[in-house]
Order: sequence, then C-alpha cells, then structure tokens
Amino acid sequence: MSSELHVDVSNGVAVLTLNRPAQQNAMTPVMADELGAALHRCDVEDAIRAVVLTGTPPAFCAGADLSHRVGEVSATLDPPPWRVRKPVIAAVNGHAVGVGLALALQCDLRYMAGDAVYGLNQVRRAVLADGYVHWMLPRLAGMANAADIMLTGRTFDGEEAKAMGLANACLHAAEVLPTAMAVAQDIAGGSAPLPVALSKRLLWEGLGMTQEAVGRMETELNGYVAKSIDGGEGMAAFRDRRPPRWTGSISGEWPAWEVPSEAERPGLD
Repeated sequence: MSSELHVDVSNGVAVLTLNRPAQQNAMTPVMADELGAALHRCDVEDAIRAVVLTGTPPAFCAGADLSHRVGEVSATLDPPPWRVRKPVIAAVNGHAVGVGLALALQCDLRYMAGDAVYGLNQVRRAVLADGYVHWMLPRLAGMANAADIMLTGRTFDGEEAKAMGLANACLHAAEVLPTAMAVAQDIAGGSAPLPVALSKRLLWEGLGMTQEAVGRMETELNGYVAKSIDGGEGMAAFRDRRPPRWTGSISGEWPAWEVPSEAERPGLD
C-alpha cells in the first residue's frame, strides 16, 4: 500500500485510513484502487471480523481530487463497502463532501462529527454524484431529503445528518474514531461471524425484495446457520455461562447466494 491509504489490522478489526491530510484526503484513482484492494482483503480474510474506515485529520474525505479530469475519480469501488461480508463502520471525523460522503453512505454504520461539512455538491460542478447515492440516499433519508441534498448540492452539518437518518450518532470530532472502534471491537469479540455476514447481506439485498421473500430467506438462512461450525456454540456458551468461542469461517462456509426473484429462489447449497 502507498502512503495514500494506511491499513492496520489488530484483534479482528481492520482500520483503513485515507491519508492525504494536506489535501483533506481528497480521493485519487490510486487511493480508490488501494481502498478497493483493502476492502477485498477484509472480505476474504477470516481473521478480520469488522472494518473501520476513517481519514487522517482534519477531514474524512473532502471529495475528488480536482487535479484529475471529470470521471477519473469515482466513489464506485470494487468491492463497495456494502458488499464486504464484514460490518464496515465509517468514522467520519471531518468534512465528507461529494465522493467522500458517497463513500460513507456505502458503509453499514456511520459515526459523524457534528461540526464537519457534508454534501453531495456534484451538480454545482456540472456532474452527477455516483457511488450508488441515487439508490442509497432515498432509502436512508427519504425521497424529499434526498432530492433536497442532491438537486441543490447544498451542504449540512452532523446534527442535520443525524436528524435525516444518515448518521448513527453525531459526536465531537475527537470522539468519532474511538466510538467506531468500540463498536467494531464489540462486534469482533462478541458476535458470531457467519450470522453477522449473512444478516448484513440480507439487510442490503432485502431493500429490493418483498416481505415474503425476506421471510423465506430468514428461515432458510437460519436453517443453514444451525448446521454451521458455530451453530451450537452460542447456546452452549449461554448455558455454560462463558464467552462464546467462535471458530467458523465466513469464506469457508459461505452459502451459494442469489438475489431472490419473483419466482421461488433455489435452495442454498
């Protein structure tokens, strides 16, 4: 990895830090490629149980590096955070505008600084926001708020982000990363890896499914998890009054997964 992205893995938590502080961590093609590679690593390595994405202060990511041509820098990563099979937590410790906010919105949880500036201002530069925001923002904030944000290109602060449902918590900037780390460590140390991964996938895929399809998937996946390596460990630990010892493998036990259609979905392998 270059100095544009720092990766640190410890005790089951991977911390990915955008690292161009002099440019407020503005996104470049190199940073985007390296972030995609790091997210892929987080997806496939079983030792990584949760991910925290943050920026070197004073910003999270102030948008695309404007020294690059329009279209060279995108928030459409490979893989995007929402496809990683581990919880991805955005510690938005400073300004997140354009590409930066789109990146945060792709994460599962967002802890945001109250006094930072947020916005999707691409229309003010004669381009469209990308990074799935036209799909994601209405689902997080509602159509009226999404239209307000995207059609005006205006900015807002962390308190308004929390009020619209974009932030799980609005905090002082210095509290953002410690809070995100505490949540990540709690997940890494306490939650069963495979059910967390499957629940995350079903949450995201369920946004495009009917209630009936979601219900079928919940039943099917619970049956699958019951037969997994960790299937009986949670209840055994509860019965024995001890912490659970998770030994399952997300990569090794991941089921064949297809997005259900209107027709009946085939069974899991």
